Amino acid sequence: MINESSVRVIDINHKNITTYPPSCFMQTDNDGYKKKLKWIKRQFRNGLKIKLLYAEQSDKCIGFIEYIPSEYAWRGVKAKNYLFIHCIWVSGDNNKRKGYGSLLIKQVLEEAQKEKKAGVIAMSSNGPFMASKDLYKKLGFKIVDSQKPSYDLLVKSFRKAGTVRFQKSTLSLRRYKGLNIIYSNQCPWVARGIKGMTEIAKEYNCPLKVYEIRNAQKAQNAPSVYATFNLIYNGKLLADHYISHRHFRNLLDKELNDNVGEN
Repeated sequence: MINESSVRVIDINHKNITTYPPSCFMQTDNDGYKKKLKWIKRQFRNGLKIKLLYAEQSDKCIGFIEYIPSEYAWRGVKAKNYLFIHCIWVSGDNNKRKGYGSLLIKQVLEEAQKEKKAGVIAMSSNGPFMASKDLYKKLGFKIVDSQKPSYDLLVKSFRKAGTVRFQKSTLSLRRYKGLNIIYSNQCPWVARGIKGMTEIAKEYNCPLKVYEIRNAQKAQNAPSVYATFNLIYNGKLLADHYISHRHFRNLLDKELNDNVGEN
């Protein structure tokens, strides 16, 4: 168990966001972070909240949690009167498995009870870009829905409420011809990588069409439930979360070579 007096949690708002920038462990002068900052300020009006975790007597952020009322979640979920956790992260191997993640989630649970919400919702994945379901399950969350390739929707309810489930997207992948990225600035790492992907696509003589998701409703109906990043080639979802430029090249090599072989 951690000693809660050894850390401090700071709630981010309009007044202190420049003093305590929720940088997602990215340099604040990065273009991706600047876009994220604008996104955050717009989402404050919809109830977005961010808590930053600092070690006591340190100016270095070691963790954060971002959450929002479920009606405004930027993920492919359907739920009412819950709080939805977008992201949770603890930075540095020396800070892992110390209970910091649980501490942040417990604060969201306490807030949900004070606001008389039905509970708290979170997504998990086996991938390295999201928290493990085990983190939530040990705090009493239960899996209520699953989606390929490895997404689980977890809920901790305080009272009976409506159905909580993954949204069934109304957007057919077949409508996307050629190479497409559908993304949102909810994740600064996504915005950071798109410029480079556009240049790489030009090298392959395969123009990249880029569409920004601009509101929660469209995010909830994105091609993938993670919503933040969707890479589609001729109606096929190639990636549903942020990928490196190397991974992007590997996907293009495979898909373009396969198409040449078919012709």
